[in-house]
Amino acid sequence: MNEEKDMADARAVLAGYRASIDNIDAALIHMLAERFRCTKAVGVLKAEHGLPPADPAREQQQIARLRQLAKDAHLDPDFAEKFLNFVIREVIRHHEQIAANNGVTKAG
Repeated sequence: MNEEKDMADARAVLAGYRASIDNIDAALIHMLAERFRCTKAVGVLKAEHGLPPADPAREQQQIARLRQLAKDAHLDPDFAEKFLNFVIREVIRHHEQIAANNGVTKAG
């Protein structure tokens, strides 16, 4: 009987954690969507002015900044860097598409 109650309590706690995780996932998706709305505007501005889609110096600054934020938040900095690199690749791909649609070459 006591074991059944412990299991039921554990399931209730698990359900609470999962509800929090689901809420966090939803917030992450909304934040990423907002980030990509902003980076799309950057891509349009770059294309209009013939600027290159990628900015390696900015990317390195962002990686260093996010690695420090990750350390401060007790998150693996390597994971944070991998995540940011994935996002950066997507942003550059979008900027290249925007530039191509506006008749601008990859070289600027």
